[in-house]
Amino acid sequence: MLVKDILNSKRTSFSFEFFPPKTEESCNKLFHNIAHLMPLKPSYVSVTYGAGGSTRDRTHELVVRIQKETDLTVVSHLTCVGSSQGEIESVLGKYKDSGVENILALRGDIPKGEKEWQNPPDGFNNAAELVKFIKNKFPGMCIGVAGFPEGHPETPNRLKEIEYLKAKVDAGADYIVSQLFFDNRDFYDFCERCELVGIKVPILAGIMPITSRHGMIRMAELAGGARLPARLLRAVARAEDDTYVEKVGVHWATEQVRDLLDNNIRGIHFYTLNTSEATLKIYESLGVTSSEQLISGSRI
Repeated sequence: MLVKDILNSKRTSFSFEFFPPKTEESCNKLFHNIAHLMPLKPSYVSVTYGAGGSTRDRTHELVVRIQKETDLTVVSHLTCVGSSQGEIESVLGKYKDSGVENILALRGDIPKGEKEWQNPPDGFNNAAELVKFIKNKFPGMCIGVAGFPEGHPETPNRLKEIEYLKAKVDAGADYIVSQLFFDNRDFYDFCERCELVGIKVPILAGIMPITSRHGMIRMAELAGGARLPARLLRAVARAEDDTYVEKVGVHWATEQVRDLLDNNIRGIHFYTLNTSEATLKIYESLGVTSSEQLISGSRI
């Protein structure tokens, strides 16, 4: 099923993100965790793509396996960094042949050791060009793109940042998935700024619960410097150890989700870090056992 068709319904969507495992053992463990999350009835699941396309083959294997062995709608991330147009077309062709019809189109991070973006020969300068290419070559595919509520780390000019996002939408993107954030006010402001420039596609809120002190630092780095509210930092500082840090993180994320649902946000995207525990605990804290109950509860 196309994600855009899922988002066209009046129901809030709930999606989970995974990254491709590095070993066969990790792959089996991941499928075990996915099985744990399936009773939550997610709208779709997505699989990330390593920096510089480093996990391209494993991403493809995992996406195709999910497509063939589960009833889940699956989205594959696709970055254009380090890839020619021909290579991207080949990857997309394989996905089409496997029945995969949903792509999250990304430029991708600058490879380690390089200081600035280098466009490969016959490649793409940015995600907008990638979106346009997919729409032209594979018009039946549904395309999502990334948005940054707190700003893109490489674009300090927030006006330009929204212009770049609108360019991706104008090129054919069907929806936006936000980078993680810890203060819902940042997300609401981001949505308002999108509306002001004429972006009308659905915007999904990215949520990643903190599960350890090290993980919190790592999250901030991955998000290009995510803003950690003082209240959250105080709560983590009070925690005796990482067991309690996780409790703090799950509680914080639960309250974020509760507020997002109360404000009828179009969709919530959980960054799972390949584990099921934190996401399951969020659902448990909300007093539900599936996304369907979250949906009905948000409309009371």
